[in-house]
Amino acid sequence: MNRQEILLKQIRKKLSEKESINDEIASVLEISYDAAHRRVSGKSKFSIEETIQLASHFGISLDNLYFSKQNVIVEKTIEVTNLQEMQMYFKNSATKIESLSQNFDSILYYSAKDIPLFYFMDATIISKFKAFVWLNLLNSNVSHDTFEKFVITESFVEPMQKLKKAYEKLNVREIWNDSTINSSLQQIQYFYEADLLSFKSAVALFQDLKRILNNLKEKLNKKESNFSIYYNELVMLDNNLLFENNKKLTLFVPYTLLGYFITNNFESCQNVQKWFLQQFKNSKPLHQLGVKEQNIFFNKAIRKIDYYEQKLNNQVDLMY
Repeated sequence: MNRQEILLKQIRKKLSEKESINDEIASVLEISYDAAHRRVSGKSKFSIEETIQLASHFGISLDNLYFSKQNVIVEKTIEVTNLQEMQMYFKNSATKIESLSQNFDSILYYSAKDIPLFYFMDATIISKFKAFVWLNLLNSNVSHDTFEKFVITESFVEPMQKLKKAYEKLNVREIWNDSTINSSLQQIQYFYEADLLSFKSAVALFQDLKRILNNLKEKLNKKESNFSIYYNELVMLDNNLLFENNKKLTLFVPYTLLGYFITNNFESCQNVQKWFLQQFKNSKPLHQLGVKEQNIFFNKAIRKIDYYEQKLNNQVDLMY
């Protein structure tokens, strides 16, 4: 079976008995019925562009066209080195999530090595701080002005909020551990000690982190909630995301701070799905536990924030 036949076989699996493959291909490629028929009958070949277009439309991994199981074809998110690219990154991410969650059966699995960026997608001080941190870490040539001089416009906030809304509509299952909040705390401490963040702003950021945790706790306990957190004490997390719906699995694998490789390779996605399901079994489902168990988890995180805040207070005291 050649690669064109493999692609056509995969497309047929996506269609109902009443749907004509010639009609569907003609519609997707915007070509005539006869032109579609020639491709289906093997009298003419799909171009590379047409193959990609069909695979994207029908949710087919291009890996399925290759015989080697060792090769995985991926797309990647755009590179971010400035605010304009970051704004486009948020906009593209929101569009991608919306396209993957067009039905109510969509589930997002998140291995939260860090607090998911979706919780920083609003107009709070921590949103501005995260954008400031990401730019400083992704671009060595960025201006080293202080956080207080850093400005984001209203147009920048709009795609952030769109991304947040797209995430909130999903059925979300996150895995957290005790170190999930660490990087945010260490970032606040680092930029304060580098004299790029004022004491007043640092304290406000610590309070905003507490707000996020309190909001998550409330979200867990809402009736008919589409959100859950699993507390795992056994494995190191890695910020992988996996989308599951009734058509396909899509895996996001981080390769830089904001950069992700994206693949629909069935075997790879299925293996990651099995990993997530196994970790859920090894974790405490906070959404199913009582107030005591939830308080133990969240209070531990809040005490860690208090520790970092007190550490800053002690540094200030030593200066006087």
